[in-house]
Amino acid sequence: MTANQITVLVVDDESAIREMIRFTLSKSDMSVRCAGDGREALRKINEKCPDIVLLDWMMPNMSGPELTRRLRNNPVTADIPIIMLTAKVSEDDKVLGLNAGADDYIIKPFSPRELTARITAVLRRSDPGGADGKITSGSITMDTASRQVFLDQKLTHIGPTEYRLLEFFMSHEKRAYSRSQLLDHVWGTNVFLEERTVDVHVRRLRKILQEKNLEHYIQTVRSHGYRFVAEEH
Repeated sequence: MTANQITVLVVDDESAIREMIRFTLSKSDMSVRCAGDGREALRKINEKCPDIVLLDWMMPNMSGPELTRRLRNNPVTADIPIIMLTAKVSEDDKVLGLNAGADDYIIKPFSPRELTARITAVLRRSDPGGADGKITSGSITMDTASRQVFLDQKLTHIGPTEYRLLEFFMSHEKRAYSRSQLLDHVWGTNVFLEERTVDVHVRRLRKILQEKNLEHYIQTVRSHGYRFVAEEH
């Protein structure tokens, strides 16, 4: 995805922050739309789905985590990448935002350079598939052209971060990776997140695989990280 193809929806109740982000991202040739609260955001998303949503945590009527859960629970909007923007700094708050379905988390105040880098990292797309764009391991098939995942040949909805994590696992089967290595490979070396972020997304990915009793494909490597092995029980 090139920069001039990226459409961003900024959801924040502070007009000054919305305009600052609009100015910053417009300089990177991104198309920016804004909403002042969750209800307006839902209307604008229904009109046209953005490539990514930048979402404030604290808003009137509908909080950032609540809006995130609503988007994730709707099959039409479930795959839209979401970056949470917040002044909350505790680890529990970060995990709460990630568990709600956010793909990344930026603490206010943030620099324009950091914001652009985070967006680029979340939207990063790789295509390690074969000539037909497909990767298959065990009972899982990924179509990297359409970005669809099939569990036992059944199309399954999966969030963008979980998609990238599964894509990396399936492309590097049987090799153990530490949490820091997974952060570098899946999120990017220019993004600074806590290693616990990996655990949150692995849990979410396992929950998806559990629909077809495939959660055991992701193995925990004690005191290290994770390994993907597509073996049937």
